[in-house]
Amino acid sequence: MSLRTSLENLSVGRKLLAALLALLTTVLLVANLAFISAAYWISQENMAPQALQTVGRLLSTPALSNEALSSRATAEDLLQRLDSYSPLRAAALYGSDGRRLAQLEHGEKLHLPRRIEQLSTWRYGEFRTNQLFELPQEGKPPGHLLLVASSELPGAFYTGTLTASLVILACSVLLWSLVARQIRRLVTRPIRRLEELSRQVTREENYALRAERGNQDEIGSLAEAVNTMLSRIEAREQQLKRARDDAQMSFDQAQHLAEETRHSNRKLELEVQVRSKIEKKLTGFQNYLNSIIDSMPSALIALDEQLYVSQWNQEASALSGTRLDEALNQPVFLAFPPLKPYLPQLKRTAERHTVEKIERVTWTRGDSKFHYALTFYPLMGGAGRGVVIRIDDITQRLSLEEMMVQSEKMLSVGGLAAGMAHEINNPLGAILHNVQNIRRRLSTELPRNQEVADAVGVSLQTVNQYLQGREVPQLLDGIAQAGSRAAKIVTHMLSFSRMSNRQLAPCQLPALLDQAVEIAGNDFDLTEGFDFKGLNIDREFDPQVGLVPGIANELEQVLLNLLKNAAQAIHQREAKPGSLLEPGRIVLRTRLAEPWAEIQVEDNGIGMPELVRKRIFEPFFTTKEVGQGTGLGLSVSYFIITNNHKGQMEVQSALGHGTCFTLRLPLATPPDTHEES
Repeated sequence: MSLRTSLENLSVGRKLLAALLALLTTVLLVANLAFISAAYWISQENMAPQALQTVGRLLSTPALSNEALSSRATAEDLLQRLDSYSPLRAAALYGSDGRRLAQLEHGEKLHLPRRIEQLSTWRYGEFRTNQLFELPQEGKPPGHLLLVASSELPGAFYTGTLTASLVILACSVLLWSLVARQIRRLVTRPIRRLEELSRQVTREENYALRAERGNQDEIGSLAEAVNTMLSRIEAREQQLKRARDDAQMSFDQAQHLAEETRHSNRKLELEVQVRSKIEKKLTGFQNYLNSIIDSMPSALIALDEQLYVSQWNQEASALSGTRLDEALNQPVFLAFPPLKPYLPQLKRTAERHTVEKIERVTWTRGDSKFHYALTFYPLMGGAGRGVVIRIDDITQRLSLEEMMVQSEKMLSVGGLAAGMAHEINNPLGAILHNVQNIRRRLSTELPRNQEVADAVGVSLQTVNQYLQGREVPQLLDGIAQAGSRAAKIVTHMLSFSRMSNRQLAPCQLPALLDQAVEIAGNDFDLTEGFDFKGLNIDREFDPQVGLVPGIANELEQVLLNLLKNAAQAIHQREAKPGSLLEPGRIVLRTRLAEPWAEIQVEDNGIGMPELVRKRIFEPFFTTKEVGQGTGLGLSVSYFIITNNHKGQMEVQSALGHGTCFTLRLPLATPPDTHEES
């Protein structure tokens, strides 16, 4: 056990006595040290210098100095006389030549200087008091006497100091014993009486015991506090006894009631089991309904009367980007911001209990536009009233409807073309044939023409000069060109009325696209104010797209039409004020989207408005000037893709943001491609 722990475990009285003893010992030691230090300082600063002065003056008389400096023996004899002088530590006698003649030392050697010239250096390292006296000589230079005072106090001084300290210590011990007796009487005994009282109360559990009041000090106050505590504990004990008796009576009554409640508990347990089974079934049914609601392809949102969200399925989360935990108990216009414009219809449905329908709305998701149908149903029942919102994605349906409309138009045009082709081909053939005959009959190289001209007396050269002057040959060329254009239109119309009877063969889409670009740059007539070769052609070909069934020359015809339209749309752009015009760019893209192989032709041209986009595949519909387009290029392309290849053709465009045509070709050969019309 450490000293500190031992001191902490002492009683209060002993702690006070130990502290008082330590204080007395410390005071005594400090007083002795101070007394010894003061005596030492007085001896070194006052007594030692005076003693040295006395000895020095005595030896510096002419009679003694002449005798002492006469020889080394006399010098040592003189110093031996000072051997019994206790204040002297050391002495040295130097002759007239400065050399040491004799020296005297008590105790350890001090290494006194051998010559008087070394005295100043020696004094730097010596702390004892020393003095130098000059010894006169008749007819010679004076000698010197060096005296060094002793730094030790006399032994009698220490003996007297020790005796005085012991007397003081005896008096202190006597005083300490008297104080210890009083501390034991005034402090230790009252505390022990309180300790004994507490042990007796604990042992006997008798809270009627009381402590003696004692003196009017802290211990007396502590005794009074203990008496007060015992009084309160005694009162509390009596209260506890009464409460214990009351509790026993209540316990007896509770046992009687417990017996009665056991029967009730058994009945309740049966009811709880039945209810838990019902709750499990309801929970399972609720989860089943939630699974049904989450599995529906439509977004379903249930609102209360204040239009706060109470139900939210997974499709609603996917459509709005808001999770279920974020949407519940939130206003619908915060959980689904695109529904904010339709708050009047929602309020009308909640108030009037009527069904509201919005046939078509267009929302943007990412870079694409999607179309939706909104239906608001009133919700009525025992759980409250509100509104149910159903959001159906009709993008694909509208696309299919649009494709069906285009197909019906193409079928009707096919029937019309079949009937018109025979009626138009005959007069066109006559016109073109007669134009050829007129040119032959005006030719000067045919003998028959010369014979007829001579017979009527007309010069064939003169007639040709007249016709040239009146530009009749140019008129004939115009008639021939118009007839050829009409014949080309009829050819396109006839392609609608025929089903392709050619065999579909595997085609490499990148090769077809590269060949179409080469033909468009070299052979296609795209020289009306711009150069096709000056456009940037970007190729983004998916290596996963392999061979695709198709008719190569028909697909090339479709791609040439799309490249021509893209180049003309890029040529029609106009630079904005203060900005440079972006270089023309056409992107050719292939990718695999099973069961389709997709071809995309995208340009950064002028684009087209929504009304034009909807009618772009209609026969004879064109936005070009008269004489620049027939309105059948995209119609024929649509017919080739949808009818001959059983594929799909779509267009996405916005005015000022370019156009993208998408062709989808089936990866498997369509079953009816070998049928003939």
